[in-house]
Amino acid sequence: MALSLAGIIILSLFINFLFERIKVPALIGMLLLGVILGPYVLNLLSPDILTISSDLRNIALIVILLRAGFELNKDTLNRVGKSVILLSFIPAIFEGVAITLLGPHFLPLNYLESAILGAILSAVSPAVVVPLMIGFIEKKKGTKKGIPSLVLAASSIDDVFVIVIYSVLIGIYLGHQVNIAWEIASIPISIVIGIALGLAIGWILYKLFEKYNLRATKRLLIILAISIILVRLELYTKDMVPFASLLSIMAIGFIILEKREKFAHELSSKLSKLWIFAEILLFVLVGSQVNINVAIDAGLPAVALIALALIARSIGSYISLFGSNLNFKEKLFVVISYIPKATVQAAIGGAPLIAMKLAGISTAPGEMILAVAVLSIILTAPIGAFAIMFSGNRFLTDDNKAAIEKIKSA
Repeated sequence: MALSLAGIIILSLFINFLFERIKVPALIGMLLLGVILGPYVLNLLSPDILTISSDLRNIALIVILLRAGFELNKDTLNRVGKSVILLSFIPAIFEGVAITLLGPHFLPLNYLESAILGAILSAVSPAVVVPLMIGFIEKKKGTKKGIPSLVLAASSIDDVFVIVIYSVLIGIYLGHQVNIAWEIASIPISIVIGIALGLAIGWILYKLFEKYNLRATKRLLIILAISIILVRLELYTKDMVPFASLLSIMAIGFIILEKREKFAHELSSKLSKLWIFAEILLFVLVGSQVNINVAIDAGLPAVALIALALIARSIGSYISLFGSNLNFKEKLFVVISYIPKATVQAAIGGAPLIAMKLAGISTAPGEMILAVAVLSIILTAPIGAFAIMFSGNRFLTDDNKAAIEKIKSA
């Protein structure tokens, strides 16, 4: 495993350098590296690292979500609050409904199977989106209107909504007793409890850090450990007290920023250094989950379905921004930012297939769902990442430059 890690690090740093020189987002190169090194192409990664791939990806995701929390301030969220709520479910509904209605006409799936596919595909990828948004925040691009923060917050809630809908649909498909009313109610409940729990933990940690003068590195280790525990705790309590652990993690960073900005900046600085390694793990290991052969089996009808679903999603994203203070180009940037798929699709794309095997029913629909999920990652993660970088650099206002020009003209 150590040799695999060494190889991943060296090759990823080289690809980072190469892609930055040609002005292409480095995460695209790391995703492609993961595909090539993974078990479905060259199979050069150690089985041990693939066994713990899910845990490593979760830790990397925690790192970037904590960074996101330390970049979210109350004033910005107040400005974009309504749009955050709408973006957290309307685009997913548009995309999910489109796939449900169109799926049987493009693929050998019935309407319920298409709905399950729609739930899996309609999640945006925080692994792709969050790092890019933090980059725009650091460069002060679109920050005056809170545009990167808007996408950060909404994309995290979007995943909570989609995963609950998936759980309901797969339960119905397998003939399980599903309390639909409770499952739907658990969406706002898990969001509220997740945020409240994160705020409470963040406040306790702030008080602890105020009382005991711990070094920033120790403070960070405590927060990371608690965040990992929260992710695991969500799995154990989801049937009794559902809560969105990823939102809890962001809320920890948010409350520390509000209470003690100095602590937040110190911790964010430490996380930015840790992210160099975590980013490599996240994108290479996500790429390693991609089975090119399965994606090829989905064929052109699946490509057409994904494209039409993205059009529906984009319409939903644009509608969600009605009444906001964003101009057309800024709205278009948000729409583009909601394109990439990777995290959820890699995590649960194969879950229906496993569930069908365990239930002893035909696995053909599960195989097709997995194929389309994999194909969606291959198509949308690199294209979406490039489109976000391209549109962000051209459509978002450079607030640093605008402030300097304002001073000069005064």
